[in-house]
Amino acid sequence: MISTSESLQQLIEEFAQLPGIGRKTAQRLALFILKQPRENVTRMAGALVNVKDKIRYCSTCWNITEKDPCTICSSPKRDGSMICVVEEPNDVMAVEKTNEFKGLYHVLGGSLSPLDGIGPEELKVRELLRRITPEVLEVILAINPDVEGEATTLYLTKLLKPLGPKVTRIARGIPVGGDLEFADEATLTRALEGRITL
Repeated sequence: MISTSESLQQLIEEFAQLPGIGRKTAQRLALFILKQPRENVTRMAGALVNVKDKIRYCSTCWNITEKDPCTICSSPKRDGSMICVVEEPNDVMAVEKTNEFKGLYHVLGGSLSPLDGIGPEELKVRELLRRITPEVLEVILAINPDVEGEATTLYLTKLLKPLGPKVTRIARGIPVGGDLEFADEATLTRALEGRITL
């Protein structure tokens, strides 16, 4: 393919490295940027650099933050008796959108995956265990229900139960608006196991 512009081609290559962005979408994005006023592009470039320069990990929960400890960990309005354990910072964002959880978080930084060389040492497991004090009454495991997530849940449950807090996991099952006929067997099984009394 003959490129009409080396700088445009370079931008397309950079966009194509983003997750979920194929070559066609990368090209569309690059051409969109080309049509934007310089101020918009400069503002976007500044936002990208700011993210790299300002964001770090909270030394308490390992969520992303600009100040340490993060606003969640330092908030007196949060319930310190509950810790919700998630895999990644985007999981914290998802739970926070519900406005239902008022406790604290702990971000593991992934899930156990021996085939990919990710063991407990590569995750923030030791840091989680150090946070379990007598004040922590419940640890909620909000880990993805895939093979790696299940292994991580089992591993953490074995470590946490002897330390005293109640260990729970988020419910799994049929999504709101979903049809039973389209649910797989594992999802239906978990939905039945996690049923509640009305």
